[in-house]
Amino acid sequence: MIEPVTLPGGVVLRPLTEHDAPALTEAYVRNREHLRPWEPRRPKSFYTLTIQAQMLEAMLAKQAAGQATAWVLADGDLIVGRMTLNDTVRGPFLSTNLGYWIDAGHTGRGLATAAVREVCRMADEELRLHRVAAGTLVHNVASQSVLLKAGFELYGTAPRYLEIDGRWQDHRLFQLILNDRPAF
Repeated sequence: MIEPVTLPGGVVLRPLTEHDAPALTEAYVRNREHLRPWEPRRPKSFYTLTIQAQMLEAMLAKQAAGQATAWVLADGDLIVGRMTLNDTVRGPFLSTNLGYWIDAGHTGRGLATAAVREVCRMADEELRLHRVAAGTLVHNVASQSVLLKAGFELYGTAPRYLEIDGRWQDHRLFQLILNDRPAF
């Protein structure tokens, strides 16, 4: 069972729950412009409670199937960030992909680095994974700094990797090897 963890400034990293749709909707609306350069283009419906509740339900289903794990960063009742391990693969790979964002009002405080470190610790100790991968836009120096401070290593650049903010963009690829335990 993954337990909540208190991060710098009293922000709590806790598992995503079925009750988070309203606060997530508010967080995405509040951070719409802040996140726009770093995410796929979003239709207006993305910023509604209905769509956020549907997406939350889908994420919890993926989590129940062992394919993903998601957390929110909560400052009281306010959601100020999200951490997600997606596309988790078991067997000889034991790998997952990390995605995250931090509220515009909470950047520059070391919160992202602390949260990434905790999520990677849980990926190792709780989820028993071998590797966590992450990608950033080539010009997203702040996110690259978070990953490097958390122990990730740069291992390549992928041309036209993801469609972000309406165009296919190059990404720097990072990984963190958590352990060398046998897969089976």
